Amino acid sequence: MDSPWDELTLAFSRTSMFPFFDIAHYLVSVMALKRQPGAVAVAWKNPLSSWFTAMLHCFGGGILSCVLLAEPPLRFLANNTNILLASSIWYITFFCPCDLVSQGYSFLPVQLLAAGMKEVTRTWKIVGGVTHANTYYKNGWIVMIAVGWARGAGGSIITNFEQLVKGSWKPEANEWLKMSYPAKVTLLGSVIFTFQHTKHLAVSRHNLMFLYTMFLVATKITMMITETATVPFALFEDALSRMLFGWQQQFTPCEKKSETKSSFNGTGSSTSKPIAVASDTVKKKHTKKT
Repeated sequence: MDSPWDELTLAFSRTSMFPFFDIAHYLVSVMALKRQPGAVAVAWKNPLSSWFTAMLHCFGGGILSCVLLAEPPLRFLANNTNILLASSIWYITFFCPCDLVSQGYSFLPVQLLAAGMKEVTRTWKIVGGVTHANTYYKNGWIVMIAVGWARGAGGSIITNFEQLVKGSWKPEANEWLKMSYPAKVTLLGSVIFTFQHTKHLAVSRHNLMFLYTMFLVATKITMMITETATVPFALFEDALSRMLFGWQQQFTPCEKKSETKSSFNGTGSSTSKPIAVASDTVKKKHTKKT
């Protein structure tokens, strides 16, 4: 007989993301788009362009994972229900009378609830990406990590491509140059679930999904309440970076000290040479007098 903990985590892992969790994901994604400078003006002048950008924000992870696996990138359009749901969220967010959706979303409890539900969908996307990649490349853990990471956090990378097309791309906002917290935590989750799927991590999937999701939700809510952008495992990143890539910086001061010592030795030898020459000349003069 299963324990209450196993029953809880198993029931949690079987939770359907449609429709409530998907609605939260679409709402958070479209609201992030609306907060970009000039997004409202673009929606009024060119609704089709705004809608396409919103779909990239909502389904960017699925599109990028399809590209990595050589599948049709527009396969997400085949799910008519999700497309209509995301389009409805986009429409009421940008064109609702009196901007009621944005006003309701401005309340902190609503934002916390939507952000927490969106983090739940992140776990499901990572697990789905890892499992889907395993069907193509059996136990190919590098491919599984890449696809799980792309499906869980590929929206930000796809939107960078969209900004490049529109001419509003900035190098400092590139996810490859400066990874955001969602990209980092998604990469960590993709590694963990890949190791679990390949039997290198002796933890059941439903327990791991529950624990990882609780970590995501608690971390996200804490960051929003405290209004901080500091990554929770920044100290671990710094320590790991110094251990793996900081050896050259540690040896640099030693090299400088050795260079200074050699320079001092060089100056000492150069000053001793004229003294020796002067003593020789004095000796020659003394012999001439005698």
